[in-house]
Amino acid sequence: MGSFSVVPSEKMRRILRSGWLQIFVSFVFVSLPVRAQVVTLQSLVTPSTVISKDGKLLLFSVHGFIEFRSLSELFPYIDSQEQRWRPSLEPTALTALRRDLLMRGIESRVVSMIDERPLETLSTHTRVELEQALKQVKEPIPEGYAQAFLAVQDKWKHSLNCWSAAPSIPARVLSNWYPIEEGISLYGATYDSTEHFWQAVKYHPDVKVAEVIALLDLMRERDWSPWLKRLDDDPKLYLPNAYAVEFLRHNLEHERLRWFAEEISRQKVSPDERVRTLQQRATTPFRFSAYEEKVLWGDLADVFQLVYQFSPDGDPIRKTLAEHHFDGIYLEDRKMGFISEDFRSLMLEIWKVKYLQMARFGVVIRSIPLEIHLSHFLNDGDSPDIPIPVYIDYLNQIRQMALAASDKINHPAK
Repeated sequence: MGSFSVVPSEKMRRILRSGWLQIFVSFVFVSLPVRAQVVTLQSLVTPSTVISKDGKLLLFSVHGFIEFRSLSELFPYIDSQEQRWRPSLEPTALTALRRDLLMRGIESRVVSMIDERPLETLSTHTRVELEQALKQVKEPIPEGYAQAFLAVQDKWKHSLNCWSAAPSIPARVLSNWYPIEEGISLYGATYDSTEHFWQAVKYHPDVKVAEVIALLDLMRERDWSPWLKRLDDDPKLYLPNAYAVEFLRHNLEHERLRWFAEEISRQKVSPDERVRTLQQRATTPFRFSAYEEKVLWGDLADVFQLVYQFSPDGDPIRKTLAEHHFDGIYLEDRKMGFISEDFRSLMLEIWKVKYLQMARFGVVIRSIPLEIHLSHFLNDGDSPDIPIPVYIDYLNQIRQMALAASDKINHPAK
């Protein structure tokens, strides 16, 4: 894999616990040799530049968990992946892989979850200024470097990143994490946010906390290295599912599995409680934050569902997970595959409630001009249950639906 170091990420915990409710405060920047608090355009496009905020390195990633300090560190990783897959891929596919990884890395460098300065710098300069800065780079760069930077600039000059800590109010409201004071009614229950529903539904209605703890104990007894190696060695498994594999590599570590168990204990939930039910709104709103829904209950369910998906038929863990209903998504009288179009389309269905039936959210999504593309980028962290491109497509679809519904009400004769 080359000489670079791959740092296992605690990204979601670190970023969101430390400041997802804070909207980008003071900045500290250390570069080569950029001064004070300004990220200049030239420093941004210089591969060796290292950015810091509040005395901490501003890392970026590929596939959510493979982290880098500078773009110059990204290049050896791309080379290593080309060598890794050269025996398996045609030259055109290798070229496409290099291009994809380069674009992912540059976009992740620019669209940071904890520091808006890189994106601000890129967005407040013209295309000509960016081209000039790229021409002045003296360090070695891979083929397509300039084109990737230009593509990132063009995309984000016309896009709004919709997530919970966005500096834009509409972008925050459009996040699934946005807390809904009155709750949202979905499939016979009330939830604190759409995120609460999305993570809760990954558990069968009958699954209890005690079962989850027992599964964690079982998984901690296993050496997952051979299991992961099978995924790593197969391009037909790894390449289409790179984020899922890296997600599993991170979350199947013994310490991470222990963390899940400790967090469940910290929440003081009863072993007899049904996991889906405890994530629903009862007498007390917001028993769990959206952060806890994603990083504890959601990520844990994803681990179980993905291990089932990627385990060979003869693996006993697959049978065990199926016995506890982690062989798909159970909702009313339906069973959907975890990695399936049916489950992914459920996102659009719950958004129809939020944006078409709840007037205050419909106002927000309709207020965003159509020339602005609604997007969702979280440090190149994709999602196996609903890949980011699918998510973004649904987000723009629901805006069109909200506009059409409003037009029909205001102009019934049309």
